Amino acid sequence: MKLKLTAIALSLLATTSAVWAQNVAIVNGKPVPTSRVDALVQQVTAQQPGRPVTPDMQAQIKEEVINREVFMQEAQKAGLDGSDEYKSQMEQARQVVLIRALFNDFQKKNPVTDADIKAEYDKFAAANGGKEYRARHILVEKEADATKLIADLKKGAKFEDLAKKNSKDPGSGANGGDLDWAAPGSYVKEFSEAMVKLAKGKYTEAPVKSQFGFHIIRVDDVRETQLPPLDQVKPQISQQLTQQKLQAYQKGLRDKAKVE
Repeated sequence: MKLKLTAIALSLLATTSAVWAQNVAIVNGKPVPTSRVDALVQQVTAQQPGRPVTPDMQAQIKEEVINREVFMQEAQKAGLDGSDEYKSQMEQARQVVLIRALFNDFQKKNPVTDADIKAEYDKFAAANGGKEYRARHILVEKEADATKLIADLKKGAKFEDLAKKNSKDPGSGANGGDLDWAAPGSYVKEFSEAMVKLAKGKYTEAPVKSQFGFHIIRVDDVRETQLPPLDQVKPQISQQLTQQKLQAYQKGLRDKAKVE
């Protein structure tokens, strides 16, 4: 008889241990599964990538899960889960979760490949290749002022000094007119057309008019465009292509839908 009781006790103990292993707690007789803790941990780490899951964080998340169960039970007791507002919000939440699942499924089945990324990079390189110019300019409001400054340059005045003293461009004037490296397409048409005609070290001998005023331009150096290596921009290209694929998928679904 004692052996039978011992066996029964051991069986009950094993069953209880299994229940506790599957649940983080039992609130008012209702088991709270550990999967809720796991899901909340994943949510937190997804929002803060790289953040370690410490014992303190685990304890806080466990407490949060238990609190939610307590509050949810109380709301159910009050019959709030039968209200129109609750049903409406649940329907909206259901739509959001289901749509997210649809898009995630599409992306898993249609991943961006290395070949896709390389092709996009090559297209970018072809469109942005060519020459870059290291130029300076002095911007003034009146043509007469620009003409006078050109005369000063011909007499030996330093371009940088004249830019610091006279240029109306707040971005480059303080730096002696320096515009750093840029492709011709970065500037307005009148500016770029005059700039590309200059040899290295030369400046425009007539004022260049644009929508901003009158420019005196000097080219300090010319080089082939320096594009970032593929490995450096691969994550950005991948993200861009992923978004483009998803947008095309969404548009295709919308176009095929019969909307009356």
